[in-house]
Amino acid sequence: MNDWMTFASAVQIGGWVIYPLSVLAVIAITIVIDRSYVFVRFARTPDSATQSATDGLDRLPSRHVFRRLSVPLADRPVAPIWYREAKAEALAAAIERDMSRGFWVLETIVTAAPLLGLLGTIVGMMHSFQLFGGNGLVNPGGVTGGVAQSLVATAVGLVVALFSLFAFNYFSRRLERLMDELESFANERLGEIRLAAEAQGVAP
Repeated sequence: MNDWMTFASAVQIGGWVIYPLSVLAVIAITIVIDRSYVFVRFARTPDSATQSATDGLDRLPSRHVFRRLSVPLADRPVAPIWYREAKAEALAAAIERDMSRGFWVLETIVTAAPLLGLLGTIVGMMHSFQLFGGNGLVNPGGVTGGVAQSLVATAVGLVVALFSLFAFNYFSRRLERLMDELESFANERLGEIRLAAEAQGVAP
């Protein structure tokens, strides 16, 4: 309980800069929760047995990336291989765009949060300097309050930026690994299609 009171006091000391920083923090947390759900629900790599079986992929959610990518590879059996490759590449680009939704916001918060914290630092220090009179220090308590405001704003801005940075780097790496897995999956399926076409004596 005391910890929460201390946190509330620190936020109150931080001044008006804490409010936009709080908004950025809420946005970052929302994006992290949303992307975590999407990656767990629709981007988890199925086992090899599920990948190799059509009915296994059909049991996955309709928005699952492996099921989405399997559609142009299995559709139109008479279609030439170049057509399926083009459809798979276009769908892979759409999947990458869908999975990276919100990444630019996290990247923006990484830059904006420290700048807002720095702005709070400048405002707090200006407030402290204004309390110096011509005859010396007028209000010691006001000066320390202004310094505290600047330090709290800086600290909050750095915390929000670090959280967003770690989240952005993690999801970027996760997306990169996912696209590599999708590429391997598509190449394996296309190889099976080529092999089947050659076995039937049909030009792929």
